[in-house]
Amino acid sequence: MLPQANYLQMELKRADGILIAVDPDEQKAQIDLKLVDKPGVNGAYDLKIEANKISITASGNDGIFYGLVSLMQLIRMQPAGNSVSLAACEIADAPRFQWRGFMLDESRHFFGREKVEQLLNWMAFYKLNKFHWHLTDDDGWRLEIKKYPRLAQVGGIGNHTDSLAPAKYYTQEDIKEIVAYAQDRFITVIPEIDMPGHATAANKAYPEYSGGSIRNYENYTFDPGNEKTYSYLTAILKEANGLFPSHMIHLGGDEVALGNQAWAGRPGIKDMMAKNNFTALEDLEHYFFNRMADSVMKMNVNVLCWDEAASTNLNPAKTIVFWWRQNFPSQLELSLQKKYDVVLCPRLPLYFDFVQDKNNVSGRRWNGAYFNSLSNIYNFPDRQLPSAELNSNLILGIQANIWTETVGSEKRLDYMTYPRIAALAESAWTDRVLKNESSFNERLKADLTLYDRDGIYYYNPFDPGAHPEAIDFIRHTPKREKAGRHRKHAHEKAARGAKTSKTDRNGAKHHHIKKGNHRAG
Repeated sequence: MLPQANYLQMELKRADGILIAVDPDEQKAQIDLKLVDKPGVNGAYDLKIEANKISITASGNDGIFYGLVSLMQLIRMQPAGNSVSLAACEIADAPRFQWRGFMLDESRHFFGREKVEQLLNWMAFYKLNKFHWHLTDDDGWRLEIKKYPRLAQVGGIGNHTDSLAPAKYYTQEDIKEIVAYAQDRFITVIPEIDMPGHATAANKAYPEYSGGSIRNYENYTFDPGNEKTYSYLTAILKEANGLFPSHMIHLGGDEVALGNQAWAGRPGIKDMMAKNNFTALEDLEHYFFNRMADSVMKMNVNVLCWDEAASTNLNPAKTIVFWWRQNFPSQLELSLQKKYDVVLCPRLPLYFDFVQDKNNVSGRRWNGAYFNSLSNIYNFPDRQLPSAELNSNLILGIQANIWTETVGSEKRLDYMTYPRIAALAESAWTDRVLKNESSFNERLKADLTLYDRDGIYYYNPFDPGAHPEAIDFIRHTPKREKAGRHRKHAHEKAARGAKTSKTDRNGAKHHHIKKGNHRAG
């Protein structure tokens, strides 16, 4: 458990100047960490604060980590000074969902290692445990593939607002270091390599695998009629899989119909459709996705996909569907009927590129009106979905996604992420019957101070004028979206969520932590 203790030591020193010495000798430790053999939910822990000792017990290392995070939250929420006083208490805590995720799109705009690691720090602070990394899309390919170097060197050129911006991408060494950084925080990193659509950047580098162009969607898909496309993409996925120990790859599979009309006139595609008795382009799309998913599963890797792919016939034991289209509840129902595991990430309310305040002028709205407020995120999913679906053991959890067409700067990324990430985390961690929005809002005020310390430009829900909207682009909702069609990328928890079993509020002895050397082990 030394890694967990080292994390507490490092974070308290970095953020608050509190020094804690790590010692494996539990007889010397003032903060006792202990693994116990007992049944329970993954991530569950017990935290006990007494006058002279703090103890954290759990059945797994992740539970020890989350107990330390709760302790860190309690310490960091105290007023600045030479000592910190914590009330004696006992906390028994466990997460509601096992998937507590956040997705960052770095294809449209690239933010770099330092910003990603800052995000991972805050994900750990809020006990989020899955980082979905959208590394490829139309605007840029951000992952070095040594077998196909032009993917990053050429496909990495440009972003959503400047097609000629210098190439930006992560080297394989960068990826390994960021993955290790996340692992130290009990965060799993899942790469997304989108296919067969959203392939423009890749096709810019290797046009021989393009499925053709139509107006507004140039080289948008990979070519499903070219046998070499499958070996090409399989080689890319094998190399990428070696960088990510998650045993999961997200293959996208969304919005193919936006550009698959280009397939109709291609000879190889005509031959493949005739050979397989396909009558519609959608049949070919499903053939392609099933074939690529099978290639990934043969690597002993699970396939993740957007909800369109629920219409294919994938192995339920190795597939996770991400339900993003709240206006298509049928896709959620279909996924559950087919026994796919599901992550809930609907645009309303979990797309963080949507505006969060009625007065915001930059960002997306649904049908020109609906947006994703802090309150809506906090109250998801219980106000939105029927209990029969939420009680299914196939629902792994929830995830917020931030697409970055209208997010081109670190300042705006911060503004759109914080403090909504706190509401996301509480919704992912805390049981519905234990949630208290008023209490959450009071605790959130302390978090804003922590954001200030970390140099984060956040939206202030209590005084929006204190931090004016960070604007990179003014985007007006296109007419087609007002009519209801909405592309995801149109152009365009006191210990957080902790369950307190006993707290002495009247004259209890307190555990004092002075700035200086303390021991954890």
